[in-house]
Amino acid sequence: MKFGTSGLRGLSVDLVGAGSSTYANAFGRYLLESGTAKAGDAVFIGRDFRESSPAIVANCALSLSSLGFTVIDCGPVPTPALALYSLKNNSASLMVTGSHIPADRNGIKFYKPNGEIDKADEAAITKLTLNMRCANVRIGEPPIIEDHTDKCLDLFYQRNTRLFSDDALAGLKIGVYQHSTVARDLIVKVLVHYGAEVVPLGRSSGFIPVDTEAISDRTIALLEGWVNSHGLDAIVSADGDGDRPLVADERGVPLRGDLLGLMVAEFLRADSVATPVTSNSGIESLGIPVTRTKVGSPFVISAMREALAAGKERVIGFEANGGVLLGSPCDLLGLDALPTRDCMLPILVALSRIASLKKPLSEVTDRYALPFTASDRLENFATDNSMELLDYLCASDANLAFFLKEIGEVSSKTVVDGLRVALKDGRVIHFRASGNAPEIRCYVEAATEAAADELLELGLGRLKRWVNADREGADGFRWDHN
Repeated sequence: MKFGTSGLRGLSVDLVGAGSSTYANAFGRYLLESGTAKAGDAVFIGRDFRESSPAIVANCALSLSSLGFTVIDCGPVPTPALALYSLKNNSASLMVTGSHIPADRNGIKFYKPNGEIDKADEAAITKLTLNMRCANVRIGEPPIIEDHTDKCLDLFYQRNTRLFSDDALAGLKIGVYQHSTVARDLIVKVLVHYGAEVVPLGRSSGFIPVDTEAISDRTIALLEGWVNSHGLDAIVSADGDGDRPLVADERGVPLRGDLLGLMVAEFLRADSVATPVTSNSGIESLGIPVTRTKVGSPFVISAMREALAAGKERVIGFEANGGVLLGSPCDLLGLDALPTRDCMLPILVALSRIASLKKPLSEVTDRYALPFTASDRLENFATDNSMELLDYLCASDANLAFFLKEIGEVSSKTVVDGLRVALKDGRVIHFRASGNAPEIRCYVEAATEAAADELLELGLGRLKRWVNADREGADGFRWDHN
């Protein structure tokens, strides 16, 4: 178990055991020892629909109550709903979720009373965890705790139904791919409030991992089939814990997450944007001041705080997965700041553009003259292998040139997070080890969709060849090519 780009991640079997109790106890002790909270204060706990999540919630509740906290159950709610509710109540919270990763894994996201923990907090909690004896950590049934599920969901519903007029989406027919996202019922309720005709689709009793940065061919086929059979203007969805949006146009083609973030930045007239290096490089060309960060919400939040300290007034952040973070309040819309990833705001902004411009979503997005992007991942790619490869590629220009010789000539490279390479023909390829799972990700940019798809295939193919060479020494191109 370890902290990744956003929260703790590990195998479900470990978290259901002493792992979750150990980290919850360390988090509670950190709150007490840092003076962030005191015994008797409330701690809210939410969860996603994974089979392992209720047991992990029980362990966390028992561990926190043993430290003197008043634990309050918020049930299955979207992560941004829990974050908003805990901020409103000036209380800490935990969200038990593995987000988009498979069900054999799970995780915990931690929030202090003033919002999501940062990297320094993660380091302090990890240190406390390593100093603990797991044998002394209690697991089992939680104490009887108060249920605030409805209150938490209602606050988030009220936030998202004040953005537009009540008939803002009237005349639109929107599909909601419900699968196992904890936001599935709330999305439907909000869209109905705005007058849309809603078609619920694909609801699942078992957990389905939906990664909005690497949408599977199976999911795309479902989206295409649904828009055609139901005559939909768009399909919307979210990942497991509802902090990453999925929006597909009238053809069933998913929109890139960073494009959704850009649409929100325009809608809110942002004067500062923070986004990771993996987001589209064409964003800067639209005139909004942009700060590039490492991948992960803690880095985006840190950059937003710096922008606020520098006097910026309308500060937002977003990631390539589409999650939007509101760093400052929006008084015109009555929105409080919500510096954690949110799926609802980008979904609503995208759908509102269809209604207000009276154009299909594909035409709405055509006006953004951004490079075409694509991304995917190789799963079951050990983190140690990823770091070994990146170290090798960064060790010398010769190593990198050799690795990419069948793809293109290197123009420049950056190592803000992973290795991002600009090629002399204008294309971009970026390799990055996942912070959440044993996988390596590849992001690409090119002038056309076909060129982006081709570059992605080449990049993933090169990674696969590296694995095969590592195991078999088949072509010897890694260490001995010099």
